[in-house]
Amino acid sequence: MTYYILIGFCLVILFAYFFDITSKHTKIPSALILILIGMALNYVAGYFELHIPYMDRILPVMGTLGLILIVLEASLDLTLSREKRLIIMGASSSAVLLFLVFVGLLAFVAVSCFDYDIKTCIINIIPIAVISSAIAIPSAMGLSRTDREFVTYESSLSDILGILAFNFILLFNGSLAAGIFSFFAELILTLLASIIFSAFLAYMLHKINHHVKYVIIMTAIVLVYALANLIHLPSLFVVLIFGLVMNNNLLFKNKFSEKIICFEEFNEDLNSFKNITAELNFIVRSFFFLLFGFFTSFYDLISLSNLKFAVGICAIIFLLRALYFKTVLRLPLNPLFYFAPRGLITILLFLSIPAGLLLPFMNVGIVTQVIFITILMMTFGSIIFKKVDELVTPLSKKEKGPCRDKNMSKDKIGTV
Repeated sequence: MTYYILIGFCLVILFAYFFDITSKHTKIPSALILILIGMALNYVAGYFELHIPYMDRILPVMGTLGLILIVLEASLDLTLSREKRLIIMGASSSAVLLFLVFVGLLAFVAVSCFDYDIKTCIINIIPIAVISSAIAIPSAMGLSRTDREFVTYESSLSDILGILAFNFILLFNGSLAAGIFSFFAELILTLLASIIFSAFLAYMLHKINHHVKYVIIMTAIVLVYALANLIHLPSLFVVLIFGLVMNNNLLFKNKFSEKIICFEEFNEDLNSFKNITAELNFIVRSFFFLLFGFFTSFYDLISLSNLKFAVGICAIIFLLRALYFKTVLRLPLNPLFYFAPRGLITILLFLSIPAGLLLPFMNVGIVTQVIFITILMMTFGSIIFKKVDELVTPLSKKEKGPCRDKNMSKDKIGTV
């Protein structure tokens, strides 16, 4: 039995790696394929009456680890500079305002038409209002650097905002003013603590001479995340700040810090840490989506009664997104309009809703259909973007010829 488990473990990683490579060409997210494989495995297990124990307990753990690693990997690739302030402001406003408008609009409809409690409505709507960085960030690798950074900022901030809002509404029992004050107080406290914690870990990463150090840093991050979550602090914010501090360490370079840290050696260690984070993230993310597919019922996925709700929800998601991009941000719809997939956070938050607060029409089937529709929309957008890009590139090459000026800079070549 042990060897069968090892073989299965290795095959999952190899297949996930193959799908991850081919997704750059097919534009089909590897997460979608892994979910479908998980559903197929569920059917096979049911046919042969195979029971795998504790699977329902493993899924939330894998999802939480995947979330930490995804946000960490994304934040380790983000650079803060004046030149990127427009991207950061645009992505931040898109993540926050679209989230608030979507939740407010659906909550208003649910309260007005179905006469449900406002808190119950918001708790059920928040999971489907969050853009999944677990799917959006890996799928954006084929985009330009500017668009890729926009997707990274928007989806990461959407994840954080969704978790903060969900925990706030779930635990909120007192007055609104006191709750908002407490929320921002905790946010500021977490920000200060995160900067101190990040500086300490950065120093440890640079000074530890033992051959085992990256795993220790990673363990400390997960531990702090879990402890912060237990005391209801915005724990994902800690991970984001850590990654930003690490990748933007030159902002802290001065006469005092140079006496303590050699920034050249530190950035070499940081590159190694990034590589390990990316590979761990790949493994955990692959198994999570496979397990989610295993728990997904095929009949829930094709249910017509659920489909009308799922299509309506997705229509509102993309309608609001189109209006915001065209009227406020004044950006072209292709390709960023399509990059609003739901996924890992949606699943985790939905599973965290207490049974007593779950709305009658909200079920796993609707959530799964929303995830699939938004992923398919992103896939469609990636394919359309690829076709447009293929039409533009040959024309550019024809104009410039097969040879380029040797003195031409890399930036100029990239814009040809």
